[in-house]
Amino acid sequence: MNEILAEAANNARGLAIDAIHKCSSGHLGLPLGSAEIGAVLYGDSLIHNPSDPEWINRDRFVLSAGHGSMFIYAWLHISGYDLSLEEVKNFRQLGSKTPGHPEYGETPGVEATTGPLGQGIGNAVGYAVSGKMAAARFNTEDHEIFNHHIFALAGDGCLQEGVAAEAAAFAGHFNLDNLILLYDSNDVTLDAMAVKTQTEDTGARFQAMGWDTKTIDGHDLNAIKKAISNAKSENNGKPKLIICKTEIGRGIPEVAGTAAGHGEGGAKFAESARAGLGLPEETFYVSENVKSYFSSNAEKLGEKHEEWKKIFEEWKVANPEKSKLLEDGLEGKVPENLSELISNFDADAKLATRAAGGEILQPIAEAMPMLVSGSADLYGSTKNYIKSASDFEPQNNTSEGRNIWFGIREHGMGAIMNGIAYDGIFRASGATFAVFADYLRPSIRLAALAHLPTTYIFTHDSIGVGEDGPTHQPVETVSGLRVIPGLDVIRPADPEETAGAFVGSMQRQDGPTALMLTRQGLPNLNHISPEERRSGTLKGGYIVKKETDQLHTILLASGSEVQHAVAAADQLGAGVRVVSIPCFERFDRQSKEYQEEVIPSSCQKRIAIEAGVSGLWWKYVGDKGQVIGIDRFGISAPGDTVMKELSMTPEAIVEAAK
Repeated sequence: MNEILAEAANNARGLAIDAIHKCSSGHLGLPLGSAEIGAVLYGDSLIHNPSDPEWINRDRFVLSAGHGSMFIYAWLHISGYDLSLEEVKNFRQLGSKTPGHPEYGETPGVEATTGPLGQGIGNAVGYAVSGKMAAARFNTEDHEIFNHHIFALAGDGCLQEGVAAEAAAFAGHFNLDNLILLYDSNDVTLDAMAVKTQTEDTGARFQAMGWDTKTIDGHDLNAIKKAISNAKSENNGKPKLIICKTEIGRGIPEVAGTAAGHGEGGAKFAESARAGLGLPEETFYVSENVKSYFSSNAEKLGEKHEEWKKIFEEWKVANPEKSKLLEDGLEGKVPENLSELISNFDADAKLATRAAGGEILQPIAEAMPMLVSGSADLYGSTKNYIKSASDFEPQNNTSEGRNIWFGIREHGMGAIMNGIAYDGIFRASGATFAVFADYLRPSIRLAALAHLPTTYIFTHDSIGVGEDGPTHQPVETVSGLRVIPGLDVIRPADPEETAGAFVGSMQRQDGPTALMLTRQGLPNLNHISPEERRSGTLKGGYIVKKETDQLHTILLASGSEVQHAVAAADQLGAGVRVVSIPCFERFDRQSKEYQEEVIPSSCQKRIAIEAGVSGLWWKYVGDKGQVIGIDRFGISAPGDTVMKELSMTPEAIVEAAK
């Protein structure tokens, strides 16, 4: 077997060289340096089925070092996935299945959108969390339907990023022994030899975080197979780090082992490199021997899948309730009557929307048993603890828990949430203070790019935080999140809008949602019914208070400032309309007719108010309107004082209108 795997490794090197040479763009270092790792993974160690990439008990492989994308494209093609040689030839070209960095949903067999370094490690940890939860929830004494492993391949760049350290510490603490991280340790980073920027003992660091570590020759097929086999069989409560010492750019002597081997620099030596690797002059070559071996291996893997299917069918018959629960999770099922399950709040209730959210979450969690809710060490403040569920604690043999204590690891939380979402069994949500959204912004961006239905519960959403001062008053954060394509940002104005916001987030299947919730209490907007407020929130914008005379002024607001707009309208007279816009993105997706109905173009006297930067509101008020915002940092003082000092008052609106 080793002979054919060695040949396959060189074939994969050839594909990478040819694809990158053809488009004069890409990263050769990892695909060439890790070719033997790929040969063992896809030719021997991974339990998967190229004919069914969605098999729920497959081993997952995440290429964290996504710049080396020709690694995964070569092996997916060779091992029989629906990735033709023509697609490999179209590497990095418009409309191909082989984009510059791996993208989830674009290429069969790609488990995560990677490229931003370190993210894939966090995603793999999320996959491992999901795998632990699934095994605890669905396996029985008679039928084990989940027993797969999660693999990730990372380089020095991934391990230098802080998100990787956060995720790795989480994995070690929570005993994720279904996780195997392969470290392509080639002593090189993009700019220089790694010694220029690092001297740490990576193995010792991971051991200190609770991992098992082993160092091997990353070109020794037997050593790779043995290390992976041992890592799979040792269920000792520790994730596994296999440090694979490799030569970057192996196969191109002119750049191998140097920083020049990282990118496409070695591609100009393609002809001599192919000859040195024993490949024919024909480009994009895969030998008949390699094709035959991987075709036979795919058949064997298909047989393993069929054996699992028999167990799975027996399990479904024996466990109809569990089977229905799993089916609902995989389908992302959300009850049609979800809003009806949330009781209306008392008309005279004055609640912080974070507190309202904590109440709303409970019936949602009852109705959606696959929803998990985590917090970055702030459950007491973010109020998103599922009271009817236990904690996720594999170290205490409670992997079925739905509350995830992420610790003070916001970026890691975001990447782990994405991994749970990629796995597609559980629904991921997580919480922290709004001002810390920037700590996990790269993960949010990737969730939006990959269309993942994650929910972020961000509390303490404005200067209303008060005494904590400008460091904790996120004046720019709400608008900063609004500019991420594909992310819905919902800032509700009262408890009923908050109910609509949570329902909208759960109903959304094609992208993430950020809920921006207050620390301070907000009154219920009783001018219209709770149902209208909830449905209006789902539309992103609606009329809270309609004029009773000829319309001459429109007041627009979101969140805690809607109450001020309503109070100002009472002072300004019968011709004033108040519009709540809790979610720009949802409102902008409505029909032009609906938008015109809510904000008629005939009325150009418009004033918007929000306790944050003013820039994005101009698209609603127009060039004849006015925006009352906060284009500066906040102040350390009681929240009401700060609001008044920075003009977040009805009086400021009245003055602007007059």
